[in-house]
Amino acid sequence: MNSRILRATAAAALLASVLTACAGSGADGKRTAAAAPGFPHTVMNCGTEVTFDAPPERIVLLTSSAVPYLAELGLLDRVVARAGAYPDAYYDQATQDALDAIPLLTDELDTSGHLQISKETVLAQRPDLVLGQVPNLERATLASAGIPLLEQPALCPEGVTDLSFEDVAEQMTTYAAVFGIPDTGERAAAAVRDRVAALTSGAAIADAAERRTAAVLYPTVGGGTIYAYGTRSMAHPQLEAAGLENVFGDVDERVFEVSREELIGRNPDVLVLLHSDGDAVAVEDAITSLNGAQAITAVARGEILVQLFNFTEPPTPLSIDGLSAIVERFGR
Repeated sequence: MNSRILRATAAAALLASVLTACAGSGADGKRTAAAAPGFPHTVMNCGTEVTFDAPPERIVLLTSSAVPYLAELGLLDRVVARAGAYPDAYYDQATQDALDAIPLLTDELDTSGHLQISKETVLAQRPDLVLGQVPNLERATLASAGIPLLEQPALCPEGVTDLSFEDVAEQMTTYAAVFGIPDTGERAAAAVRDRVAALTSGAAIADAAERRTAAVLYPTVGGGTIYAYGTRSMAHPQLEAAGLENVFGDVDERVFEVSREELIGRNPDVLVLLHSDGDAVAVEDAITSLNGAQAITAVARGEILVQLFNFTEPPTPLSIDGLSAIVERFGR
């Protein structure tokens, strides 16, 4: 091969290299749609179309609900900042170590228990995706700055009807597609289905009348409102999967206030009590110390399980951990 051909070949190779580099990254070093098969990719979230031109690389977490998904998919290294509470009890050591390495912007709550964080604080992290919505920093606010937001479907204002553990598997594949790793998502979804099947493979309840009844509650420690969970919550399929009948299974709501008198009247055989933090004993006392509580079968027999909120709601892999705890505590 003569020198002219060699020079032409080298020039062509250099040009191809430059074109490949240009297609693979933008001015800020992020991958563009040309380098990511399957993009642009659009998902429907809380009734809004959210389009991604490339897999997100800088995530800000405003709630913890997406963490179990990101951990399963190996994506926690793309989280550049987080805000809110991330209780150690939710995570294995590897996930906790990964979270500890992510800067915490704030965990301060207002008087109603909602996270307060400014738009400027979030924008300073230069995110290309925010996961979780808080009252003072909603989707439209971030969209005005060109930043997409994804919320867990069950936490959208309109909620989700007919929730099941399949929603966990489907959300796994949704996240995987957004991040350009659909095959990983399918494997993770299959693992979700296998784990649920293993937990629910015990002897079936032949007659619904033989099932023990149950209620999932969020009591106010120190006295006050008692919240119960109906058919639009993940508590309902969780109880059903454990072979229990939700005494509030006739209520087509996610969560609602319930009076002491109604709780006593519904008389569940077992109770699952949810809380966000603090002393589990105090959470149990909030129910057992109610006037007339001993008339509730679950209280009289001590059939009570206290667990952290995200072990039930919203639908995530943690809901499967919660199911496991319910099955272990109350059997099938």
